[in-house]
Amino acid sequence: MRLQKSTLFALYAVLELARENDRQMSTGDIAERYDISPHHLSKVMRQLVRSGLIQSVRGAGGGYRFSGNAKRVTLLDIIDLFEPSNPAVEGDEEDPAGATSVARALDSVRGEIDELTRATLQSITLRSLLKYAPAEVGEEAVAG
Repeated sequence: MRLQKSTLFALYAVLELARENDRQMSTGDIAERYDISPHHLSKVMRQLVRSGLIQSVRGAGGGYRFSGNAKRVTLLDIIDLFEPSNPAVEGDEEDPAGATSVARALDSVRGEIDELTRATLQSITLRSLLKYAPAEVGEEAVAG
């Protein structure tokens, strides 16, 4: 499964904010940490706010805060916000090979791989992934 940049940015942002429910971070802080475009990330953040996974905090020292349940939200929940629900493979629409038994067998295998991938992503919660992502050096002092 190949993910779009916006999907990866969303995963970075949500996982970063979910590390600690009460922590707030700005778009600039997250963009800097992951060396990504703040402009592109702000578009992603707006979509995450609309979904209810994060909240926008206004005012001095504002930013964003995680508002979901890290024990229940899965990687697939985030991916589904940004990826097409059933992406077509290039050439699927008018592929004359689609009628052959080899093409049907290959499509069947591709479908199984997609189902396994989705099932795996659905089984990984933010909390379980964060257990394996140690805090960065210096972050523990900030998180206090």
